[in-house]
Amino acid sequence: VKDLPGVGGNLQDHLQLRPKFRVNQETLNDQVGSWIGQIKIGLEYMAYRTGPMTMAASAVCAFARCVDETRPDVQFHFQPLSTSGTPAVTTDPYSAFTASICQLRPESRGHLELVSRDPSVHPKVHANYLSTELDCKVAVESIKLARKVSEGSALSPLEPTEEAPGKQVQTDAEILEWVRNNAETIYHPVGTAKMGPASDPEAVVDHELRVHGIAGLRVADASIMPIITSGNTHAPAVMIGEKAADMIKAAAAS
Repeated sequence: VKDLPGVGGNLQDHLQLRPKFRVNQETLNDQVGSWIGQIKIGLEYMAYRTGPMTMAASAVCAFARCVDETRPDVQFHFQPLSTSGTPAVTTDPYSAFTASICQLRPESRGHLELVSRDPSVHPKVHANYLSTELDCKVAVESIKLARKVSEGSALSPLEPTEEAPGKQVQTDAEILEWVRNNAETIYHPVGTAKMGPASDPEAVVDHELRVHGIAGLRVADASIMPIITSGNTHAPAVMIGEKAADMIKAAAAS
């Protein structure tokens, strides 16, 4: 047993904002909004390997500068559908698209809290989203940027109409309040077993992913990231696993 204060700390995540815009053409909402539509989609895929089941959820991805003028600080995922609920998994009963946005380098830090010695009891997750001035500013400005994109000439044939946050949400304070009430994780949590030297009181693993002070134990997932990646975490997590496998094999052979 080793007391490592950094375990569960340094929690970082990409917070997802989901502005929605109604359009005058069919979207996936119309296709998947009924059992008949879902059956048609399934049959098309079975017969031809085409259709919505061959698509990723996000048809277009873009990195943009929002507050930082030197490099992209937000990532857009444009999706030919819109959803509601918590989590947002129910398609809306109208034609729409979503301009999902996340801040690439959030400053906010959270932590996990154990509430029981019983390992089957889930810990409390304190994400602490929007706990810094910069994160709040990026959230507000990114909604304004999504609105600007929706009003551009490229999308004008679709006649987009803002559904959420809605035209009644205008001031910075109103936008931030909407964000606080509607944003959710984009499922990129990292950092709770931070990699770093033993001299770092927050570090949990060393440069070879070995847990400080515990022989034979390594961590090989996104939790070892000291700082969240400026984009999706899947590929980096795969790389971490592959690198860990190489290091374990090298150690065994030496």
